[in-house]
Amino acid sequence: MSTFKLRQPYKPAGDQPGAIAELTKSLKSGNRHQTLLGVTGSGKTFTMANVIANLGRPALVISHNKTLAAQLYQEFKTFFPKNSVHYFVSYYDYYQPEAYIPQTDTYIEKDARINEFIDTMRHATTASILTRNDFVVVASVSCIYGIGDPEEYKKAAFLIKKGTQITQRNFLRKLAELRYERNDFEQRPGLFKVKGEAIKFITPSADASIRIEWNGNTIESIYDESNESGLVSLNIFPAKHFVTPQEKLELALSNIETELKEKISKFKKDGKILEAERIKKKTEFDLKMIRETGYTHGIENYSRHLSFRKEGEPPSTLLDFMPKDTVIFMDESHMSVPQIRGMYAGDRARKQTLVEHGFRLPSAIDNRPLKFPEFDKKTGQIVYVSATPAEYELDLSKEKIVEQIIRPTGLLDPLIEVRRADDQMKDILKEIEKRIQKNQRTIITTLTKRMAEDLAEYLKERNIKAEYLHSNIKTLERPKILRDLRKGNYDAIVGINLLREGLDLPEVSLVIILDADKEGFLRNAQTLIQTIGRAARHTQGTVLMYADTTTKSMKFAISETARRRKIQEEFNKKNGVIPQPLNKEIGENIFGEFGEEKNNEIKNIAKRLSKKELEREMLKAAKELDFEKAAELRDLIKKI
Repeated sequence: MSTFKLRQPYKPAGDQPGAIAELTKSLKSGNRHQTLLGVTGSGKTFTMANVIANLGRPALVISHNKTLAAQLYQEFKTFFPKNSVHYFVSYYDYYQPEAYIPQTDTYIEKDARINEFIDTMRHATTASILTRNDFVVVASVSCIYGIGDPEEYKKAAFLIKKGTQITQRNFLRKLAELRYERNDFEQRPGLFKVKGEAIKFITPSADASIRIEWNGNTIESIYDESNESGLVSLNIFPAKHFVTPQEKLELALSNIETELKEKISKFKKDGKILEAERIKKKTEFDLKMIRETGYTHGIENYSRHLSFRKEGEPPSTLLDFMPKDTVIFMDESHMSVPQIRGMYAGDRARKQTLVEHGFRLPSAIDNRPLKFPEFDKKTGQIVYVSATPAEYELDLSKEKIVEQIIRPTGLLDPLIEVRRADDQMKDILKEIEKRIQKNQRTIITTLTKRMAEDLAEYLKERNIKAEYLHSNIKTLERPKILRDLRKGNYDAIVGINLLREGLDLPEVSLVIILDADKEGFLRNAQTLIQTIGRAARHTQGTVLMYADTTTKSMKFAISETARRRKIQEEFNKKNGVIPQPLNKEIGENIFGEFGEEKNNEIKNIAKRLSKKELEREMLKAAKELDFEKAAELRDLIKKI
């Protein structure tokens, strides 16, 4: 019997029942590759959820962008409220990779800002994978990057029980080995504080606030303050994913020193004295920091040695944490597959330059994403999901291609009209105004970020509630913008390719494609079909393409949309189906608590600390470049 409890807000309809049955049969028969070719709005996510429930096996859903991943995460949480559903994406709000430009002798130091909330979600993911088998993980391409050895991570986990004999001092030493840090003022995941005979800490996954009390050298009680319940035992996972046991650390550092000596010797032999001195200073500083604190910035560049991998051996990734029977769903596979295929080459080129000029040891090259053949080797059965699957997926799936063209609601593919680009702004304003009168929404796609920002500003100046959406918008803010569009806080959203695949916006009745005739990645047939699909969730769905000529891609996209619309119309006529509007609840923001998290943190600090201590916290926040927190503390100090 399946361990997945599927909540079905509605019964499968349209092509869904057939697709669910065929995919379930194919996977149970052991076929490695299959494709779900489903039009926009046909309920592909619900089909996937039904297949997962039928199989009763854990699942990894890979999405090519964080915005779509967030939407999928929210949908799967709705379908599986009793099971474990997780969100695993890159935890960087901002990331500037380390690089060197030889032509101008410019070294760019790595600059990154980690989003702690997403980091806790990553830890919750790995903890769940290691302790349960009824999970669904929605991940971005981040799942092919190294996060540490799962075997070492499991071994490092520390099991304690009520009555365990261990001194508080030894327990604190163990927490330090697991990379927890002491902080008696702040409460954050990965920090602990000591108060008399008690130790308090928040788990890395932020799902429990633990208080442990001693009676002499015996653990007297383990209490979860977040759930107000006593625990008999607790498995404490490391605060960081990269873990090297203390007894192995010195050997790993010795191996790094050996590689360093070889590299210095090679540089000197080649007459590269500057490079030899550069790599010597940088590596020796890093080794000193690791020996003294267990950590250094850029420690991941030594991951090959710290995990005792051979040269060229792939890193451990989220895929290595997964059980062998995990089913992979490659959402929007026409985008996800090429993205995974291309990650290694770009990373390699940047690292090679750093190595050649003495900024990194050669082993740093093995801190990398997986090559595509390695990804293929680490995965089992895959379902490719797309409205426009590429030849790669279709060739692998062969006859295991399942079509889902009929929507459960009877909705048709949108009508398409091509209009000349002359005086397009006046026309766009008029069309948006029509939709505003009907309480409908509009999305507009441009070719560049600058164009998106300028157009959004132009619309605002004309009293249209507009906003732009592109990759510069922070991960946690993107779902909020889309929710605000659905709620009517915005009339229109202007974007680029973030408005293409998978976004579920049933209030959108009009999609405007600017520069539709500018043939290229953003205006090829596949992209146009995907963009057209954004209007397929509305009974009055319309697409306006502004162009001076009609390209081959435009012709194909228009004819393919017409073909699908004809099939849908014939089905509706034959079965007496009247297209129904999609009434989808606007769920709460999955990251809703995060915006209040910092405010609560500031309030808690204010209750505990004196004015002088608050000033120290303010200066500390500023030093750490957390200017938002520093400003809020400054405002609090003024009120005292």
